[in-house]
Amino acid sequence: MFTFLKLQSEQWLNLGISLLIVTAVLILGRWVFRVLIDQVARLLIQRTRTTLDDAVLAALRLPLYWLGVVLAFQVALVRLDFLPASWDADLSEIFYMAYLVAGFIFVWQLVQNVFSWYARDVAARSETNFAEQLLPFFRRVAMIILGLIGIIMLLGHFNVDVSGFVATLGIGSVAIALAAQATLTDTISGFAIMLDRPFKIGDRIEIQELATWGDVVDIGLRSSRIRTRDNRMVIVPNSIISQSLIVNYSYPDTKYRIQVKIGVAYGTDLEMARQTMVEAVRGVEGVLPDQEVEALFLEFGPSALIFRVRWWLDSYADTRRMFDKVNTALYTALNEATIEIPYPQMEIRYKELSGQTS
Repeated sequence: MFTFLKLQSEQWLNLGISLLIVTAVLILGRWVFRVLIDQVARLLIQRTRTTLDDAVLAALRLPLYWLGVVLAFQVALVRLDFLPASWDADLSEIFYMAYLVAGFIFVWQLVQNVFSWYARDVAARSETNFAEQLLPFFRRVAMIILGLIGIIMLLGHFNVDVSGFVATLGIGSVAIALAAQATLTDTISGFAIMLDRPFKIGDRIEIQELATWGDVVDIGLRSSRIRTRDNRMVIVPNSIISQSLIVNYSYPDTKYRIQVKIGVAYGTDLEMARQTMVEAVRGVEGVLPDQEVEALFLEFGPSALIFRVRWWLDSYADTRRMFDKVNTALYTALNEATIEIPYPQMEIRYKELSGQTS
């Protein structure tokens, strides 16, 4: 037995074994964990239909390797009985932080991968832009919460009073919420619109309280954009949309029934007028031939018998052009059938009372 640098031969042997353990894990550990995860574990997860386990496995690869490295350092140092006893407390704190960091990295990667998996395999199959609008926001919120939890755990381990820190976060959150009340209201309304889906991008809607209608171009967290027929972009806060009556002209499909009122003179043969109007509308290009065309006698007007003519078209986009075509066809057909379309008129009669002198 010999002594070198105040260490005996047995201690040098233990030091060499410890260095060998750490070196082996550093060099061979990555390969070993890759074999375990990429080959053995994948054989098991291939039997499942979901790809969520792939996201969990990808998040586990790096933290598991560093966890093995930290464990190797801890085993290597525990074998060295010649280290000063005063180091034990410091080493314990260091290894606690190392394990906490490894666990934090795993949870961080897991949350990131789960959000990516959801956006790629779940939300992408839906008809909404949920992944584009909501997932980045929720991802940031989750990362912030996760970071705060990690800080609180670390401070709590070192006996730092975190109650004041938590109270400060609560007060700060309330202050931010009060200062950004309008923005938060719009954002929450945006969440409700995306989840409830009263309309989607590409739909033609009408906001009756604003007398605004057009095609939905974008549904954002704070506002939605509607392009009107004259190519103007109307940006409406989501809170206003959530409180308004919305008419969706694209749901359940684009088929659309429109109507016009038309009056014929008193004394007109009602059935002849009805048949003339129905045939005129049926002959217009764009009117759906498989849907009913109606000419309903609704009321006795001051100067005319009022009919309501209704028909269907394939798309709401042709509404104004169809009004032009149908009105033209109705006017032409009624004139050819010598059916009068009276204009408003008022007849005033004076009655002279007997016995009155001027």
